[in-house]
Amino acid sequence: MSKMAEISPKHFIWRMEGSVAIIQLARPERKNPLTFESYAELRDTFRDLVYADDVDVVVFASNGGNFCSGGDVHEIIGPLVNMDMKELLNFTRMTGDFVKAMINCGKPIISAVDGICVGAGAIIAMASDIRFASLEAKTAFLFTRVGLAGCDMGACAMLPRIIGQGRAAELLYSGRVMTAQEGDSWGFYNRLIAPEELQDQAIEFAQKLAKGPTFAHGITKTQLNAEWSMGLEQAIEAEAQAQAICMQTKDFERAYHAFVAKKTPVFEGN
Repeated sequence: MSKMAEISPKHFIWRMEGSVAIIQLARPERKNPLTFESYAELRDTFRDLVYADDVDVVVFASNGGNFCSGGDVHEIIGPLVNMDMKELLNFTRMTGDFVKAMINCGKPIISAVDGICVGAGAIIAMASDIRFASLEAKTAFLFTRVGLAGCDMGACAMLPRIIGQGRAAELLYSGRVMTAQEGDSWGFYNRLIAPEELQDQAIEFAQKLAKGPTFAHGITKTQLNAEWSMGLEQAIEAEAQAQAICMQTKDFERAYHAFVAKKTPVFEGN
C-alpha cells in the first residue's frame, strides 16, 4: 500500500493531519485556477488514494479566500482554441478522469468552499461527498459563458441528483452564480459556516469520520455511487452483499464488544 504522506505534488498544496489529507490549490493570487498540469496531477493523486492506507478522509480546502476559479483562461482556454478534435477529446476525457478518480478513490471527500467556486471548481465541489461553504461562497457552472455546453465533467448527471432537475437546468443553461444561501436551501451545501471557521470545521468533521469504521466508509461511498444505475431490487441485493462483507470486519466485532461493555468503540479500519 502507498504512503500518501510522502508525496510532494508540484501543482497543489498537500498536507496531512493524522489520517486526513488536506488539498489546496496553490495560486491564490489568481483565485486558484487549474492548469493542464494540475488537472493531471490531481487525477493521478486521487487514483493513488485507492491504495493509500494512511489516508482515511480528504478535505479539499480553499486558499486565500477562494476555492477555485476553474480552468486558467490563459493556460487552458487559450491553447484549447488552437487544438484539433483529437487533442480536445484527450483533454475533456482527462478532466472527466479526474472526476472519476474522485468518485472511485474509496475515501470520503469534503469540500470546504470559500469565495469563488466556478467552472471546474464547481465540479470539484459537486463531485465531493460532502460540501461545507462559507457565507461568501459563489458557485457557478459557467461553461455557457465561454460558449460551451453545461454538460461538463458529469454535471448533467450529478447536479440534478443533488439539487433537482429544474434547478440544475437553470444553473447549467444560464451559468449564473448560485449564492451560498441558495446552495444551502437547495441541498448543494451540507452547512454554511463563517469564513474564518470553515477550514477548521471541515477538518474537524473529517477527523470524526477518520475515527469511524473507515473500511465501511469506503463501502458506503462505493454503494452511493454504484446504486445510481441500479434498480431498487439490484440495490437491495448489492447492499446485502456489501453489509455482509462489513460484518466480517474486526470493526464490527469491536463495536459489538464495546456496546456490551457500555464503552465507545475504537475503530481501526479493518
